[in-house]
Amino acid sequence: MFAYFQLPSCPRKVLWSLVLLLSVCFAAREGLAQGQDSLVTVAAGKHYLKNAFHRFWWGKHYRQVWAEPVQVPLFWISRYKGGMTPQKEGGSFQTKNLRLLDQAGREYVLRSIDKDPTGALPRQLQRTFVARLLQDQTSVIHPYGAFIVPTLAAAAGVYHTNPRLVYIADDPDLGEFRAEFAHMLALLEERPDGNWETLGSFGNPRHIVSSKTAFEHLVQSPRYQAEARRYLTSRLFDMWLSDWSRREDQWRWAQRERGERVEFSPIPRDRDHAFFKFKDGVLTGLISVFKPNYQSFDQTISPKNVKGLMRSSRQMDASLLAYLPKETFREVARELQMNLSDEVIEEALQQWPAQIRALTAREFATKLRNRRADLPRAAEAFYRQINRHLLLPGTDAEDLFRLTFQEDGRLLVQVWGTVNQEQRLFHQKTFTPADTKSISFFGLGDEDRFELAGSGRNRIKLQLYGGQDTDQLRFGAHFRIKGKKPLVLEEEDGNQYPAHKKVKQKKYTPAAREFDGAGWLLRHRLH
Repeated sequence: MFAYFQLPSCPRKVLWSLVLLLSVCFAAREGLAQGQDSLVTVAAGKHYLKNAFHRFWWGKHYRQVWAEPVQVPLFWISRYKGGMTPQKEGGSFQTKNLRLLDQAGREYVLRSIDKDPTGALPRQLQRTFVARLLQDQTSVIHPYGAFIVPTLAAAAGVYHTNPRLVYIADDPDLGEFRAEFAHMLALLEERPDGNWETLGSFGNPRHIVSSKTAFEHLVQSPRYQAEARRYLTSRLFDMWLSDWSRREDQWRWAQRERGERVEFSPIPRDRDHAFFKFKDGVLTGLISVFKPNYQSFDQTISPKNVKGLMRSSRQMDASLLAYLPKETFREVARELQMNLSDEVIEEALQQWPAQIRALTAREFATKLRNRRADLPRAAEAFYRQINRHLLLPGTDAEDLFRLTFQEDGRLLVQVWGTVNQEQRLFHQKTFTPADTKSISFFGLGDEDRFELAGSGRNRIKLQLYGGQDTDQLRFGAHFRIKGKKPLVLEEEDGNQYPAHKKVKQKKYTPAAREFDGAGWLLRHRLH
C-alpha cells in the first residue's frame, strides 16, 4: 500500500545545518507565540530636519533626535499579555491614541509619538503654510522624553505610568483601527482608570477617578480631601522636568478610604511637554515672550520660570496647596534634591536607545543636575505665587471658618466640617502679611458660619462670601482689631450678619449658582 523509499545520504555538516535551521525556525515560532517582539529600525520624524536658515528663525529644537533611526520592538496586540482588545480611538487635536483592554479588564493606551496639531486650526488654514509651520514646531518636544520619567518619578516618590516604545504591527486584530494605527511608532502605557490594585507605580489603588470626579467630591463635603503633600511633590517634579502643560485633564486620582475620610492621591499622566525646547530660534524666542507658559528646559529654574510653569494649573495648585505651610515646600524641595541623585539621573538616561543617548544624554544630565540645585528657590517662588492672593472655598456641606487675629499681624485660619454629626478640624494654617495680601473665603452651599476672634493689627485684605442658604457671622469675646477691616458680602437671603464697628458689610448679588460647589468648579474651570 505504501511505496518504500530510502533517503539519499548527505554529508554530516549539511545534515547538522538542516537541523540547526529547523531549530531556529521552531524557536522563532515559539517566540512569536509567546509574544516576543522582533525589531524594526525607524525614525520618529525625518521631516523635522531643516536647513540652517529655517533653524535660525524657527529653532534647532530636537530635530536631530526626531530624525535619528532607532531599533524598536514590533508590537502585536494579539500577542501582548495574552491578547488585547482595541476599544476606541481618542486623543487630542495633536495625538492619536487607541485604548486597549487586557484580559483582566485593565485599560492601556497606544499614543502616537509624532503629533499633528493642525487639527486645531480652522479648516481654511489646515492646508496652508500656517499649518506646515505649526506641524514643524512639534520638534520642540523630545520624542523619547517620556521614557526616562518613570525612573526619575519612582525615585522622587511620584506616581507614574510605565511607557514602552513600540512599532505597531499590521495586526488583523486591530480590526477597524488597522488602517489608522498599523505601521505607527507609538508609546504604550497603562491608562490610569478603574482598578489598578496590582500596580505599585499607581499606589495599588482599587479605584482611580478623573479630575472632574475628584473635584466634584472635594466641594461636596469635607470628608473628601486631596493628598496635598504628594501633589506638591508632583508639581515640583513637573517644574524640574520643565513640564508646563499640567492642566486638570493631565491628572488622575487614586481614591482610598482613610477611616472617616476619602483621600484622593495624584497620578500625573501625559509627559508630552516635559523637556520642552522652544526658545532657541529668533522667532520662537520672540513668541515665548507673549506665551510665558511655553517654558523651555533650560539650565535653571528662576521665579519667572515658576510663574510660567504654573500658568495652566494655577487655580488647581492654589485649591490643593493653600493650607500647606512654607516649611513643607522647603522640606519637599530638599527631599527631591536628595532622592534625585546623579546615579538616578544616569540610570534614567540609560532607558533611551543608544543612538538617542549619544545625541542628548550629556545635555540632559547637565541640565537635570543644575535644575536640581534650583529646586529650593523654585519651591519658595511657587509658595509665594500661590499664597499672595487666595480664594479659599468651603464645601456644599456645613462649614465653619474661624479666623483668629494675632498681635504680630498674622492670621490663624481654621476650617471645620461636620462628619457623622461630629465637628472635625480639616484645615489649619497661619498666614503672614509678608506672604499673603488678600484672602477671600467662600462658604458655598448649605448653612455656613464665620467666626472672628483675637486681637491685633490686621494687614491682610479679607472678604467673606457666605454662599447659599442662611449663613452666620459671630464674634469672639475678645475680638478687637486695628488696620484693615474684614468685608462681609451680604447676599440678602436671610443671613445672620450682626453689625460690628470693625467689620464692613456690603450688599452683593451673586450670579446664578456662583457660589455653590458646581458653580465654583465651573467658574474656575475645575470641571
